[in-house]
Amino acid sequence: MQVYLAEFIGTALLILLGNGVVANVVLPKTKGNGSGWLVITFGWGMAVFVAVWCVGEISGAHINPAVTIGLALAERFAWTSAVGYIAAQVLGAMVGAVLVFLVYRQHYAASDNADAKLATFATAPAIRHYPSNLFSEIVGTCVLVAAVLLAVDPSITMESGLAAEAQGGMKIGLGSLGALPVGLLVLAIGLSLGGTTGYAINPARDLGPRIAHALLPIPGKRDSDWAYAWVPVFGPMLGAVVAVLLWWALTRPMQ
Repeated sequence: MQVYLAEFIGTALLILLGNGVVANVVLPKTKGNGSGWLVITFGWGMAVFVAVWCVGEISGAHINPAVTIGLALAERFAWTSAVGYIAAQVLGAMVGAVLVFLVYRQHYAASDNADAKLATFATAPAIRHYPSNLFSEIVGTCVLVAAVLLAVDPSITMESGLAAEAQGGMKIGLGSLGALPVGLLVLAIGLSLGGTTGYAINPARDLGPRIAHALLPIPGKRDSDWAYAWVPVFGPMLGAVVAVLLWWALTRPMQ
């Protein structure tokens, strides 16, 4: 149960900080109101960094069903654990979204923009065209999962020297900074590819908060746009499949 709890907490942290930066930018009378897209993308990148930093050593910090599915397809994660991971991720995302609402509740009450309120929970396309929106989510998630699969552990093992002899080989890594490349990856995706759909690239990140939006007593809210909700769920899953196919093409000949 410890790994599932870690995925729950990690995803809750991801949404608390990620959707929190969106709320800080789009809701009225906040300190960050109107600060723009760069603040949102940087905030999301740092949200990923913090989440991976906190739970990476416990569960691997998937914090994303697309990553879980991609790793399972690549035979680097057990399918028997995938359902528990995904359930923990969705529930954690819901809790993170509720916490954002509680932190910014006075600002939700001060806003008369129902679309902005929904934006602090779930993604929406800049131009609603489902095939293009789906393609954007597939490409963004493909970049994410392919990079995760191809990542090299930023560490070395010392095979000689007094310290190495004393410890049977000493491994030197980046410690907590080992989580930073994942945050930078998400920052790059957001800056380059996020302008079309808001780059969910994570089914739990969109579905969990969208459910929370539907259930919470948010003043002046609109519907939760369930007509679009399938795109940020199925797009990332398809993107994960494409990423695994690319990974196989790159690595299988070398095996």
